[in-house]
Amino acid sequence: MLDPKQIQSWIADALPCAYLTVDGDGHHFGAIIVSAEFAGLNRVKRQQRVYQTIRDKLDSGELHALSMQTFTPEEWQDAQSNG
Repeated sequence: MLDPKQIQSWIADALPCAYLTVDGDGHHFGAIIVSAEFAGLNRVKRQQRVYQTIRDKLDSGELHALSMQTFTPEEWQDAQSNG
């Protein structure tokens, strides 16, 4: 069974993040990922960028799926300010 911290580590090792959190129950996982690398990318391109970091885990079946919310640092700051 996967630990959310392991998934968080995989993403953090391959993608510079201003903020990153992963939670889950060992089977279903969700992440909030804030990275300057998302600037200028639409939602699909952002998710593809994250999936690049965990592709081998998905291909092996070690990780089934990851739902995610992706933000640039500016978007994250706005989201936090606006609740």
